Amino acid sequence: MSLLSDLVNLNLSDSTEKVIAEYIWIGGSGLDIRSKARTLPGPVSDPSKLPKWNYDGSSTGQAPGKDSEVILYPQAIFRDPFRRGNNILVMCDAYTPAGEPIPTNKRCAAAKIFSHPNVVAEVPWYGIEQEYTLLQKDVKWPIGWPVGGFPGPQGPYYCGVGADKAFARDVVDAHYKACLYAGVNISGINGEVMPGQWEFQVGPSVGISAGDELWVARYILERITEIAGVVLSFDPKPIQGDWNGAGAHTNYSTKSMREKGGYEVIKKAIEKLGLRHKEHIAAYGEGNERRLTGRHETADINTSLWGVANRGASIRVGRDTEKEGKGYFEDRRPASNMDPYVVTSMIAETTLLWKP
Repeated sequence: MSLLSDLVNLNLSDSTEKVIAEYIWIGGSGLDIRSKARTLPGPVSDPSKLPKWNYDGSSTGQAPGKDSEVILYPQAIFRDPFRRGNNILVMCDAYTPAGEPIPTNKRCAAAKIFSHPNVVAEVPWYGIEQEYTLLQKDVKWPIGWPVGGFPGPQGPYYCGVGADKAFARDVVDAHYKACLYAGVNISGINGEVMPGQWEFQVGPSVGISAGDELWVARYILERITEIAGVVLSFDPKPIQGDWNGAGAHTNYSTKSMREKGGYEVIKKAIEKLGLRHKEHIAAYGEGNERRLTGRHETADINTSLWGVANRGASIRVGRDTEKEGKGYFEDRRPASNMDPYVVTSMIAETTLLWKP
């Protein structure tokens, strides 16, 4: 009898041209990732050549039981690091049978903003810093922490090395390599300030692809934590008290910002973001008020403040950008559980399309 692992790792290309496509979509909470697989007759590299599919929206909180069919539209293809070979992951968004985006489909509205000629001309780049916390499965307490107790205070854990400072590095490294294999533009990882908390970065990615890549990176991480038997949390403040929260700092630049004189363009963009501070905060993730307190490297949620190299600001401009007179800025307000389609498109809309 073959070992289960032998069967899981079977190389299908030795015996069939058929491939497995794992269709991925976002469920009714706006953060729960769902997926299911289907067999295709052969390799596919263009999302438009993939068949649309459907699922039971009444089981994901996205449709009533009496009219439960929701249609999946394939939007982006990635290599499957779990099944490998020619098998693929397919990022989808969801529509009614009549072709209308369902309310939780945030990608459709984002794609319209990113296809606007004024936005296309500016080639918006994003780099998203996704922080997350790994929890012990049965007690939902951070990994590496004594059950019901606390580790030593923050300080040694950020980018830390050693068994008493870095917990579950194997999960983090597996995720890093799996994302590179999949074709996600993951640009780095590091241990975060609170023990049991880590970060990965996606980008620079252009326009809508930033959202696609971050969602697929989240899916891959969810699958790896499933295998490892740990729980993944995107809660922006998983532990109350003197512990850092978890954010999704979003770095942004446009063609004009990256060229000579770009610093003035950056300052005007930050000014516009400040004028719409409340609208952005409302769209930047659930429970963010527990994180944006003015402490632990955050600005107060009601304050719109920017500064150079200031990690206590809402918007941070790097020293290199100030020195060179061009570059990018970092919006530090988004929570770790934000929807990247919403955040990236909203930044583009406010800075490039909105007129105060």
